[in-house]
Amino acid sequence: AGMAVRVSVLPSRRCLFDEPVQIRVAGLQPQQAVTLRASLVDESGELFQAHALYRAGSSGELDLSRSPALGGSYLGVEPMGLFWALQSKTLYKRLAKRNVLTPFCVDLEVYEGHGDMSRLLGKCTNERWFLGEGVKRISIREGRLRATLFLPPGPGPFPGLIDLYGSGGGLIEYRASLLASRGFVTLALAYMSFEDIPAIPEILELSYFEEAVNFLQKQQQVKGTGIGVLGLSKGGELALSMATFLPGIKAAVSISGSSFNSFVPLKGDGFTIPVHPYDLGRMKISDESGLVDFTDVVDDHTNPATWDCRIPVERSSAKFLFLSGLDDKNWKSDLYCQDAVQRLQQHGREVEFYSYSGAGHLLEPPYLPLCKVSIHRVLGMLVLWGGQWREHAKAQEDAWRRIQAFFWQHL
Repeated sequence: AGMAVRVSVLPSRRCLFDEPVQIRVAGLQPQQAVTLRASLVDESGELFQAHALYRAGSSGELDLSRSPALGGSYLGVEPMGLFWALQSKTLYKRLAKRNVLTPFCVDLEVYEGHGDMSRLLGKCTNERWFLGEGVKRISIREGRLRATLFLPPGPGPFPGLIDLYGSGGGLIEYRASLLASRGFVTLALAYMSFEDIPAIPEILELSYFEEAVNFLQKQQQVKGTGIGVLGLSKGGELALSMATFLPGIKAAVSISGSSFNSFVPLKGDGFTIPVHPYDLGRMKISDESGLVDFTDVVDDHTNPATWDCRIPVERSSAKFLFLSGLDDKNWKSDLYCQDAVQRLQQHGREVEFYSYSGAGHLLEPPYLPLCKVSIHRVLGMLVLWGGQWREHAKAQEDAWRRIQAFFWQHL
């Protein structure tokens, strides 16, 4: 018998979730046909898997950063394909991390041949963490705040960020914990459907978000030069509102957000921004699967009758970064981004804007697999998010680099 087959993950079997790794297989026969499979069991016990067919080189080695996949979950040279192509056996599951204190463990297995996967040749496990070495996680229940604070190791001072997710609500921590692992003091903030916060509040108060800004500014490790805010979907829209109406916000990132206030009125000091008019009768529900397409629910934003719902971003002195997917099936995020960008440019404001073809609504940290459809936690409906696997994966890598570079530049 030849050498045993060895699977290795470089530079280390332990890494942060947003880090690319190099997968290598050694000890195969020259030109040997093998199948590689990745498996991940999430916290609810759901199994996610991806597989790809490969052929070893003349020296019996396989390096996924050089060897093309010949079939399976993806094709071609995709060093991280086994991660971004992970898919659940059950339909419509979204891979998300609830407890950031534990890693996701991805089992990487090599099987003989391109057929029945009956003969396992070698395996190893990649531990992918959401919390870097020495990052502290602190639960915050101060005043009205329902939040989690993540502190990078050391005295700092570090730039401070507030991180907001969408209308599905809850307290989502995994993006905030990764950002803290990259050197930002990050406050993950809940504002819907969490503990004593109702699923759909009758009104959202800017003063709640101001409380979060004040809390973050008081932290010793936070630089006194201004706070950054980033949000996805409804959170992206709130990031724009915070940057517009609250002092102290220096930079804002909107991911798949709107430039209009949606679904819940926003109450400020002496004013209220009403809700962008919408009609749920314009939901498109596909008969066989019951999937809901929301793209046409809101009224045409070019109609001046909707303009009192606009977030007047052009009044803000903050710097802005807009990110959107051109295959967003939930929301016309690209049109809303363009609306905000045009208004900012007309007022001579600095703004960056990237739209990604083939990317869907849920632009997440890299290597989280695309979720095309999932249950919306507040609406209880199966919602279409859109996206094409490979394009979406590339968009997430690029967006993550841009978000970090943007905040380092302006904070």
